[in-house]
Amino acid sequence: MTVKYNNVYLNNTSTISGPYEAQGPFNKYYDKSYDDLYFGNATWEQAESKIIVESVDILLNKVMKEKKDVNLHISGDLLNQIVATNYASASIGIPLIGIYSACSTSVLGMIIGSNMIDAKQINNCIVSASSHNNGSEKQFRQPVEYGGPKRKTATFTVTGAASCFLSSTPSKIRIESSTIGKVVDLGVTDSSHMGAVMAPSAASTIYQHLRETNRDISYYDLVLTGDLGIYGKQILKEYLDIEYHIKLKNYNDTACMIYDINKQPVYAGGSGIACMPLVAYSYIIPKMLNKEIKRVLLVATGALLSQTMVNQKLTIPSVSHAISLEVNDDLS
Repeated sequence: MTVKYNNVYLNNTSTISGPYEAQGPFNKYYDKSYDDLYFGNATWEQAESKIIVESVDILLNKVMKEKKDVNLHISGDLLNQIVATNYASASIGIPLIGIYSACSTSVLGMIIGSNMIDAKQINNCIVSASSHNNGSEKQFRQPVEYGGPKRKTATFTVTGAASCFLSSTPSKIRIESSTIGKVVDLGVTDSSHMGAVMAPSAASTIYQHLRETNRDISYYDLVLTGDLGIYGKQILKEYLDIEYHIKLKNYNDTACMIYDINKQPVYAGGSGIACMPLVAYSYIIPKMLNKEIKRVLLVATGALLSQTMVNQKLTIPSVSHAISLEVNDDLS
């Protein structure tokens, strides 16, 4: 399902990274980085809650808003019952919609907020997304103390939190349209190859978006997927070409960008809810503000992985959501 918007704008963003991300190519673009994974807290889960709160505080300072002026907070994370978000929200004190769509959560949050603003149900909202490497590894794979080897197709969960402020107040970047993707399951069972799981849903959503907007892929200066990694990125390109006869142009994947894959031990690249927004908010949005690129399609990819279902030998479904950002030429 694709929706076009008339009065939704991205006013500002904030980003906080962990230590591994700070060693990557975008370190100087993050608002704040930590050099350890606890951030002064006793557990990884509490650490993740802390950076959600901090990302909201940093964002509020940028947009010069007080919490009472914000209508809604939309946020999600990877932990069971989105506990990092829930505990953070108790400190933030803004009405919350807590969401979960695996690693496509960041864009899904933007879609929900954009729909409500365009329908004039709210005037503004903050959309947050976070993930933590050790918290996610402990929950979805093996305890980090286990130290077992991983396959080369595995990805490395990003530690970080990012927030954006959406409103009906015109700014230099507008939310032009969005596409809610379908759940796709092509029978992949390998939980160490999330790129193979998610690439088909990314292809489905890109095709759906182009068909429903009546556009060619060349309409966009940049198509950016969430966290397919180096192998999933190639699968997407081949799958789009074979299944939908679409040849990707001006394309990249944030999982392949956020780390220095040749120097950092991150396997096939990054993953996690924070992967896309850390790259998009810190590096891509400034390029749009400078008018180096004018039209960007963000396609956040999510593997709907459940330990319970994997232990039952079931396949892993995936969903991807897309949002179209454009430079607002009406503002200089």
